[in-house]
Amino acid sequence: MPTPQASTLQQKLTQLMQELQLEDMPAGGCVVVYQDGQLIAQTCIGEATPYQAWDKQTLSLNFSTGKGVLVTLIHVLVSNQLLDYQQRIAHYWPKFAANGKQDIRLIDVLMHRSGLFNIQQITHSADDMIHWELMLERIEQLAPQATFNDNAESAYSALVSGWVLGGLIEKVTAMPLNEALAHYLTEPLGIADSVYFGVPADKVDQVATLVKNFDDFDELMRLPVASEADGADINSEQKTAKRRSTKPKLRLDSEEVLKVYQSLPSYGCWQQAQGASQSQDDIKPNTQSLTTADIAKLYLDMSHIKIQDFKYALVPAGRSGFNYYTAEALMAKIPAANNVASAQALAVIYAMLANKGQWQSKQLIRSEVFDTLSKIYIKGADAIMPATHPNSMQWRLGYHRLFSRCQDADILQHTFGHMGYNGSVAWCDLERNMAVAYVHNYDVTMTTDIRQFAIIEAILAWSEQF
Repeated sequence: MPTPQASTLQQKLTQLMQELQLEDMPAGGCVVVYQDGQLIAQTCIGEATPYQAWDKQTLSLNFSTGKGVLVTLIHVLVSNQLLDYQQRIAHYWPKFAANGKQDIRLIDVLMHRSGLFNIQQITHSADDMIHWELMLERIEQLAPQATFNDNAESAYSALVSGWVLGGLIEKVTAMPLNEALAHYLTEPLGIADSVYFGVPADKVDQVATLVKNFDDFDELMRLPVASEADGADINSEQKTAKRRSTKPKLRLDSEEVLKVYQSLPSYGCWQQAQGASQSQDDIKPNTQSLTTADIAKLYLDMSHIKIQDFKYALVPAGRSGFNYYTAEALMAKIPAANNVASAQALAVIYAMLANKGQWQSKQLIRSEVFDTLSKIYIKGADAIMPATHPNSMQWRLGYHRLFSRCQDADILQHTFGHMGYNGSVAWCDLERNMAVAYVHNYDVTMTTDIRQFAIIEAILAWSEQF
């Protein structure tokens, strides 16, 4: 039976998610919260596909939020003594040593300090990303490089790290990536049918998609025929139509949206944070509403990022024509970018982390390994990720800090997780033994939307009452 506190949290989360649907119906999403290994709140709204409503088991494309899943598998393998953080990757993967990578260690990649971040070095077309063996061969030939930002202490490997870590996992386990994921992580957690790096063919039409894809959903989910998978030419117009994708843009806020923002529990904090971050001449009066752009800039600000570093890490040539929501892309192994998981599954993974590697009497991550992975290693700026206040991701081993402007630093030092390009996020709080996952199908990015931040701030504030 839920406690009164959990029931209150459930009610508040439901109201919050309904408010944050804004003007994007029928799109929606799901938030799941665990504490002390128990589900204490969940709320789901909207339609995931033309044929299904959102629930906590709905599969969702989560972009870089899946990096948290990938590195958690790495930590389990370290606990099983299949990997060592200080060992050179070339020790496990000899061909990886080419072009100056012979001394790069696993810990260097997890801290985003390996110099392996330039996707443009290894592909002239984003379409190459669906070909796993090809990308591993190109990773072997990749050379490390410095960033244009001389002051940065890390360089977020937004795409490249997925093939480095995914390839390494396959080398040391002698299993395909999904098989290793299931054997070492998701089967012990009881979520093996809800987390994938490459969705099985019979599940692609169960993955939430953008509302703009609803009309063409059946075509997007059409499985590639054998000749396509083997690289033979197919109708170029059909191929282009299936893969066409446009980057979400920041929209003008309506009066209704601005009123919703003003009703959120974090709005007063956002006003104070904006005032503190601006010069006296630029401070926006409290009578003037904060917009989506104002709020998003409190968390992510490109002004200190060198644009060439950003492009090298995130923009392969031809990316504008690549659609992650096609069956072909969902079935591919692109570990840094196309993880598919349910909110429930992500929350369970982070509930295990919140409990310091233990889940229902199983110790998946040894205590000494957990102590190592959960420490902050990088306190300076990142060359790629435009984090604000402080301008650091505070990298642990594969996880970054929780993005909050409303909580004190001493509270946040026990929280970590990973966000995705689309503003999905999963994280844990070691102090409260709490885990949260938020997934959705809104057509937004983490810099054009504030839902992730509103949810984080609200849950942190409400959790003080637990």
